[in-house]
Parts: sequence; structure tokens; C-alpha cells
Amino acid sequence: MGDFVVALNRMLGDLSLAQVDRGVVQSLVGKGSEHLIRSILEYVKKRPPAHAGCAQEAINSGAGADLYAAAWRSYQRHYLAINGQHADVYPGVTDGLKLLESQGLRLACLTNKPIAFARPLLKSKGLDGFFLQVFGGDSFERKKPDPLPLLRTCEALQSLPARTLMIGDSSNDAAAARAAGCPVLLVTYGYNHGEPVRGVDADGFVDTLAEIDLARIEITTGPAPR
Repeated sequence: MGDFVVALNRMLGDLSLAQVDRGVVQSLVGKGSEHLIRSILEYVKKRPPAHAGCAQEAINSGAGADLYAAAWRSYQRHYLAINGQHADVYPGVTDGLKLLESQGLRLACLTNKPIAFARPLLKSKGLDGFFLQVFGGDSFERKKPDPLPLLRTCEALQSLPARTLMIGDSSNDAAAARAAGCPVLLVTYGYNHGEPVRGVDADGFVDTLAEIDLARIEITTGPAPR
């Protein structure tokens, strides 16, 4: 989350727009960088003039498409420069991935983050070696919650959707899994667009990846379809 906040505020600074706090970013993250940037620009546009200052004038003076294009270029530059520097791996993630890997499970990372951001971030945190495949928000024609990325990931893993466990942290992930026909487990420490994650339709919840009960995910341990 820290990387998002820093990169977005540097982007807003480049555009002479008002800064946003962590809570705002946390409520909007999860549907890809393009959606995040558009949502942040819309949020700043709607802020009361007394607090927006030059932000409102800057937005009103530029065409929406031009403003977004400038914001996207700025965001990419700043995010790549600080990628991973303000992000921490949640407790239990590494142990949980080691546990899954030790059982011979084939793992893939599917994120709405652009692939140019996702791969360096995984590498910087020492997590890249766990995954046979890494797919980003621009790897396919559509993003989660559309089921297409998850279905393509299942194909890459040579695993049927019904035998592939989706581990996510939001309603976005759960919706993609339900539409793709995958069972879904959600961690409770994600963002979930500012809403309680336990209210999401999922097959189970864990507080850390290290708590995953492998006996309950035997659907993923059988041989791959031929």
C-alpha cells in the first residue's frame, strides 16, 4: 500500500493536484492501475474547493483524456522508481508459500497490477521463485473480476478451474473465482475496497497464508488433466 500512496502523490504533485491520504488509496485499490488513477483523479475533482485549492483549477483547465494520459505517464515513472521500497510482505506469506510449494502444488501469481510492476516487486521481496507463472493486469484482454484472467491462468497451470484454488483478498478476487468456477479462499488482511472481507461470498477465510489447512484444499493436489 505504501508504494501506491507515494507514487500517486508524486503523480498528483507533477499535475499540481491536491495530495491524498492512505485511507483514500486503500478504498480505491484493487481493480488495476488504470482504474486506480482514474478513481484518484475523480476523487480529487470532487473534493470541496476549500480543500482542493489549485487541484480543481488544474483539472478544470485540462481535457479529461489529456489529464489521464499525463497522470498515467507520471505514475508509471514514479512507481517503477520506488517499486517495493514502501511495501512489506505480510506475516505468514513466505511460510505459507513454502508450505504450499512443499506439497508439490503448482503456484501462479495473478494480479491486476501491470506486469512491469508485478515482476520486479515479487523479485525485490524474494517471492518470485515460488511461482511458475506471473500474470498482470495487462497480460490479458480483461482484468479481474472478469473470469478470463483466472481461466487463462488455470490453462497455464494445466489445471481445471474446479481443481484450482484461488487465494485472494477481496470481493474482486472472489467474483473472478466464482465466475471461473474456482473455489476461493480469502485472507483477512487485504484491502477489499474498504469493506469487511468476511462479508464476501467465499469458501473460507484465513488470517495468514501460514494457517491454510491443506487437508481442505485436496482439490488442487491431484494430477493435472491431459
